Amino acid sequence: MKTIRFGVIGCGLMGKEFASAAARWCHLKDMPAKPEIVAVCNRSEGPRQWFTEHFPSVKQSTSDYRELLANTEVDAVYIAVPHNLHQTVYIAAIEAGKHVFGEKPFGIDLAANEAILAAMAKRPELLVRCCSQFPYFPAVQAIGRMIESNAFGTLLEANAGFLHSSDINPDKPANWKRIVETNGAYGVMGDLGMHVCHVPFRAGWIPQNVRAILSNLMPERPDGNGGRVETATWDNATLLCEASDASGNNFPLTLRTQRIAPGESNSWYLEIKGLKACARFNTRDPNTLYLLEYANGQQDWRAVSVGYSPVFPSITGGIFEFGFTDAILQMWAAFVCELADAQLPNALLAQAATPEEAHLSHRLFTAALESAKNGICCKV
Repeated sequence: MKTIRFGVIGCGLMGKEFASAAARWCHLKDMPAKPEIVAVCNRSEGPRQWFTEHFPSVKQSTSDYRELLANTEVDAVYIAVPHNLHQTVYIAAIEAGKHVFGEKPFGIDLAANEAILAAMAKRPELLVRCCSQFPYFPAVQAIGRMIESNAFGTLLEANAGFLHSSDINPDKPANWKRIVETNGAYGVMGDLGMHVCHVPFRAGWIPQNVRAILSNLMPERPDGNGGRVETATWDNATLLCEASDASGNNFPLTLRTQRIAPGESNSWYLEIKGLKACARFNTRDPNTLYLLEYANGQQDWRAVSVGYSPVFPSITGGIFEFGFTDAILQMWAAFVCELADAQLPNALLAQAATPEEAHLSHRLFTAALESAKNGICCKV
């Protein structure tokens, strides 16, 4: 099996999730290649120590991403840094000839995102993808197959969202995601929005316009040092968009991202309503796909237990249940398969999110900022 040598730039939560996925690579069946983490970079040493303690393959530990990118033993990099660093670090990685799997939103704003895409255009031989794991839940893959087969018919509406309550405590100290200089003007949209946009964009449901309601519910927070700091980022966002399906039929597409959502932990959901059928899924009930198919005049929702049926087969039996870490592993399987020039499964949602899809999200979020500022509907 081919080994692809990775460097990790940003050794926080999601960097550790990647490392855990790499350690469980034997869980997957018939993979053409495997990832091996050989270098890590983080400004502070503590997070790097976790990697060096758990992964003997790590030969380089540095506080300077440029040193990691200069390492000829690194084939590809995973980048998880604050949004204000995306443009500099992503472009540097591309110019260094590294394949890139980067966290959303792929730039702090539209200009930064387009600069990254311009750098990509100069190095078309490199694979660059954007992280988004939720479409790899088996129920969402089933919805993808329904979209491909036009099982929904004419669309009436679609709704997608990512809701959690990480900021519901007003005494929680501010971190970089709450500061506009590091997180960006998009606020929660930049933080969570690509997760919500991934499936609609892949389905070809492109927003034509948007009416946005953005909320900054806690404009200041503790700074962790006994003082207070301004938190001028948007906590919650609701975007009502007009999109069109494959037949040209226009329909409402509602996208919701919230960091203050009472009763939620980390819930990603998708709901599609069509003239032929409807479907809904929520990660709060990860093993169940709810379907409504019109037959004999009945309109009854039925619950389908999807079991463990991922797009990339694994050793887990089909009767078991799928979870967040499984979705992470599946997402990485998609990226590594592409890196190995292997054939991806023939499925709408098999490929990881693309930079072009991230670019469309930037166009949408930029229009949403204008919509919220002026209280109008804006063209995307």
